[in-house]
Amino acid sequence: MNKSDWRGVMPAVTTPFLPDGSVDHEFLAKHIAWLMDHRATGLVPLGSLGEGGTLTAAEKREVLKTAVASTGGKPVVAGISAMSTAEAVSLAQDAEALGCQGLMVLPPYVYPGDRREISAHMSAVIEATALSCMLYNNPIAYGIDFTPEWAEELAAKHENLHSMKESSADVRRIHELRRRLGDRLALFVGVDDVALEGFQAGAVGWIAGLVNAFPAESQALFDHAQAGRTADAEAIYHWFLPLLRLDVVPKFVQLIKLTQQEVGWGSESVRAPRLALEGAEREAALAIIREGVANRP
Repeated sequence: MNKSDWRGVMPAVTTPFLPDGSVDHEFLAKHIAWLMDHRATGLVPLGSLGEGGTLTAAEKREVLKTAVASTGGKPVVAGISAMSTAEAVSLAQDAEALGCQGLMVLPPYVYPGDRREISAHMSAVIEATALSCMLYNNPIAYGIDFTPEWAEELAAKHENLHSMKESSADVRRIHELRRRLGDRLALFVGVDDVALEGFQAGAVGWIAGLVNAFPAESQALFDHAQAGRTADAEAIYHWFLPLLRLDVVPKFVQLIKLTQQEVGWGSESVRAPRLALEGAEREAALAIIREGVANRP
């Protein structure tokens, strides 16, 4: 995988669970194949939406094995995050050994270190393999903000850092990154409800969440935006927005899995400490989902 491969719609795939709480690898393989059939350009397992923080190291390796076997040769980009640098490095090396073609590198869980510490952590993971890497910026979720200036510094240091997932929800960042770096990093939108704005600002890809349930619509939105068909893109986007906003709240995992269940491509089962939605909260979500399904373009 090289920089030219970093583009298009790459699902941040959910991790399905069986009634006993174990990973449902049979469904995971079918789901991945379905997403690939809808022209996903790659796959990102073990991210936040994939509940990577609740999986054991052994489970993460097995998920990566299933992913690599199910994408039909398209790139698997392993989400890499852990509480310690050593654990993150080990997972990155496992991902390379298992056939993943790229890494999405996150800051460490729990400890929001200073710039020197986080730079050292990110560098250790990026340098741990020869794989092409994506820098993941999500200051809202992780408390670490990889500013355009910081991203420029990391890109100058690491030749195999080829991409950046920008999830600050500030579309101005896309413009500033392009001003500073040109096309040095392939920029991806990482927040579903600013997808169109991000594409219009110059992002060439989308690490998407609702694509797990709506891959055709996600791909159509991306295609129209990239081709400059603004009216067509806006028509899909305006239908899609209530659903895309399910991706930007604390219970986004539960909400997206419930959406998958409603369209027949998944289960609402999550792993504790998350619990499936219930009561009025669940009914409100179902109203949004069912209205979207009833009116899909």
